[in-house]
Amino acid sequence: MAKALDVDVLTEIVQECLDLPREEMMDAITEAVGDRFQRIHIRRKRRWCFSVAGGAMMQIAFVYGSLTEYLLFASTPIGTEGHSGMYLATGLWDWVLDGEMWRYALGNTDRKEYGKGDLVPLPSGGEGDGFCVKDHCLLLEYARGFVPFMMPFGLADSLISTLDYKSIRHQLWDYNKLCVRNMLRGRI
Repeated sequence: MAKALDVDVLTEIVQECLDLPREEMMDAITEAVGDRFQRIHIRRKRRWCFSVAGGAMMQIAFVYGSLTEYLLFASTPIGTEGHSGMYLATGLWDWVLDGEMWRYALGNTDRKEYGKGDLVPLPSGGEGDGFCVKDHCLLLEYARGFVPFMMPFGLADSLISTLDYKSIRHQLWDYNKLCVRNMLRGRI
């Protein structure tokens, strides 16, 4: 599967932008992704949508989307906790841009703590873990794999529990629009 984005380059971009205020940091990361990965179409203007997945509520804004990858910002200013999900991604990474995240895997009695600038490799391939944001957190999240197979986890709580159809509609619209534009550029 051809990938459009590279974890090492994304890590460099994050490190270059970490000292900026939040809004400027997200703008700078978005522009740097557009500059360094010129063959992809990105969304420069953020539209935040609520996302409730695995019991955790955050807000997300897509930057890039294709059938096999996505890049988005995720944020909560008040904290949350839940399950990471057990979908079949081939790779999933979070960069902590602000705040702190705690994680633990099944069977672990100690947590791993991640702070500003840390790269958090998330479980993939049918594994999952628990996570907690005690106060606030801003993340950049990148996933590889067949994204439509990941969507049931990302949308089920909103569809069945919160009934937030507006956020579902916005998520699907933003992601599908990015997919179509990237398919027209030859990115799957």
